[in-house]
Amino acid sequence: MTKENQKPVQPRRSFIFAPGLRPELYPKALVSGADIVCVELEDGIAPHDKDEARDKTMALFAAPQADDGVERIVRINCLRSAAGLDDVQAILRSDTPPPALMLPKVVSPDEVIWLDDLLTERGHDTRLHIIIEMNAGLEAVFDIARASPRIDALFFGGVDMAADLRCKNAWEPLLYARSRVVHAAASAGVDAVDVPYLDLEDLEGMKVAARQARDLGFSGKGAIHPKQIADLNAVFTPCAEEIARARKVLAAFEEANTGLVVVDGKLIEKPVIREMHRILSIAARS
Repeated sequence: MTKENQKPVQPRRSFIFAPGLRPELYPKALVSGADIVCVELEDGIAPHDKDEARDKTMALFAAPQADDGVERIVRINCLRSAAGLDDVQAILRSDTPPPALMLPKVVSPDEVIWLDDLLTERGHDTRLHIIIEMNAGLEAVFDIARASPRIDALFFGGVDMAADLRCKNAWEPLLYARSRVVHAAASAGVDAVDVPYLDLEDLEGMKVAARQARDLGFSGKGAIHPKQIADLNAVFTPCAEEIARARKVLAAFEEANTGLVVVDGKLIEKPVIREMHRILSIAARS
C-alpha cells in the first residue's frame, strides 16, 4: 500500500486463460505462477458451448476463493452481444459473483457505466478489466479508462486491433496504439497489460517483446502456456538494483522532507515517490 494514494498494489506481471468448459484446469492455472487467472467465456468458447461454459464457470465461484495472491477474472462475452447479456444476467442472479470481469471489445464508456450501474444495484463489488482491441475503443480509451472506479486495468488486444487498423500485428505498426493505451491507463491510475505472445516456441522473442512492453509502461503481459509465465514474471519484477534504488530514494525524501533531493549525484523530484512505492510493493508481493 502506498502512502501516496493508499491503494494496494496488485502485481499483474502475467496472466493466463483457463477455458470455462474445462473447470478441472482452473486449479492448475491457479498454481501456474501467473498473477492473473482468467476463466474464458468469449473467443475460446464456441457459440453452441456458451451456456454450458457459463454454468460451469459460475459454479467455480460458488465457494470462497483462497487468499493466495492470484487475481481471478472471468472474461465474459461482448456486452453488445446476446451471449454477453446472458453472462451479465447470470452474474446478477448469483450471490457469489466472480471477483472481477474482463470486458472484451469495449468501444464506449457507456458500456462500462451500464455494467457498473447494474453491479451496484445488485450489491456486487466485482472489479472490472477492460480490453482495448477495437479502433473505436482506442479512440475513446481515455473516457473508457475513467468510466468506473471499478476498473483496475486496461488490456491491450493486439490481434484484433491490428485487424481493425489494417496494419501488421508487430511491434512498430502497433506502437502508437500501445502507447495510447498506456497513456490512458496512467492518466486513470490503473495498470496496462499487454497482449500474449503467440509463438510458444520462441521464448527469447517473447522476452524481447515483454521487455519492450515493460519499458513502454505496461505492468505485465499475457501467456498462452504455463511455460511462458516464469520468464514474464522475471521481466516485470523489479531487479535488486531497482529495489535498492527505490529504498534509497524514499529514504532520501523522508530525511530531506522537501520536494526534491539529490541521490547519487542526480536530481530527483517528488513525483517519482509513487513509482518507488510501486516498485517496493510489487517486489514484496512477488
